[in-house]
Amino acid sequence: MLAERISEIQSALAEAGADGWFFACFQKNDPIGLDLLGLNDDSKLVTRRCYYLIPRQGEPRKLVHGLEPAMLDHLPGPKAVYTTWAKHREEFTRLVSGFPKLMAQYSPNNELPSVSRLDAGTADLLRAAGVTLLSSADLAQRFAATWSAEQLETHRRANVHLHRIALEAFAKVSEALRVGAPIDEYAVQRFILNAFDQAGLWTESDPIIGVNANSADPHYQPGPDRSEPIRKGDFLLVDLWAKEKTAGSIYADITWVGVCAAAPTDKQQEVYDVVAGARDAAWELVRGRYPHQPVRGFEVDDAARGVIEKAGYGQYFIHRTGHSIGTSDHGQGANMDNLETHDTRLLLPMTGFSIEPGIYLTGDFGVRSEINVALTPEAPEITGAEPQRELLRLLA
Repeated sequence: MLAERISEIQSALAEAGADGWFFACFQKNDPIGLDLLGLNDDSKLVTRRCYYLIPRQGEPRKLVHGLEPAMLDHLPGPKAVYTTWAKHREEFTRLVSGFPKLMAQYSPNNELPSVSRLDAGTADLLRAAGVTLLSSADLAQRFAATWSAEQLETHRRANVHLHRIALEAFAKVSEALRVGAPIDEYAVQRFILNAFDQAGLWTESDPIIGVNANSADPHYQPGPDRSEPIRKGDFLLVDLWAKEKTAGSIYADITWVGVCAAAPTDKQQEVYDVVAGARDAAWELVRGRYPHQPVRGFEVDDAARGVIEKAGYGQYFIHRTGHSIGTSDHGQGANMDNLETHDTRLLLPMTGFSIEPGIYLTGDFGVRSEINVALTPEAPEITGAEPQRELLRLLA
């Protein structure tokens, strides 16, 4: 709970040279703020603007709308109430007065989109009140992306289930091919979702099952009206993510690939070997440095991307190497990214992330190999099971 971490946040603000941490919530504008302030429950509408300011010293402050006066009553600190736009402007200025440097969910030049949630109009109001904005990126990661020991266990358990279910899905395809029964992407997706339910898992979106050219689309998803048959000789990618249904559980997210044949083609094997090598290079960087040396998100991306570029496939690796993992599949911590963004955030203890390089040959096939890494205070670990070491062969 945020209320129990106020003093810890205040110490972090002092270390960062900031006068406070400013939160501005309206509807679903800021997942970080909604999560930390306890407003991410769907029963809380947050239909009016509300604000919370944690100062470096002293009590936090609140500003809420008269139609939702109890919105922040679960948090410490006195509150002011507004209803009219004029009163809003007056109380807003009073709220931030005396705090020349405030952290907020803001990223200069929108460098980190997952952090850059403060709208331009509110930024205008802050600057008009004499406030210099600082990015909360590092602070948010520290307080919104770290896991408890219990949460780490939920992640580990979910990952064990995911590896089992993924292999069962490939086995289902293998059996259908062996006996000549029809099977398609959508059927495999439904099989996985049913297995999630039986294992007590839940997912915010359906898994990716891509055959041949569809496996070269990183965000492809089949559906009842959009599904390709899976036949002998095809290339198959399965990407699945889920978490336990208990509140606060942490996601797991893995990708495996296989061929609907006794052996892959030379091209399929070559591309798989490069992707697996890139995955392992990223992992070796983390394992070789954490926790004794700092590791930043962009460096992990560089390690994987360097392998793929050296092999001549750089233009076909079209996304970041990995993402933060939390109570949402894409969490609030550092991403392994030096492509879409230049993520300079440090990898922190008790956080987790994916490593998932890929090569996507449009119109042909795509390979992605994904593992999850959890950082305990003592060491990094690959959770769930060993990484995929060779392409699955679904026919003898």
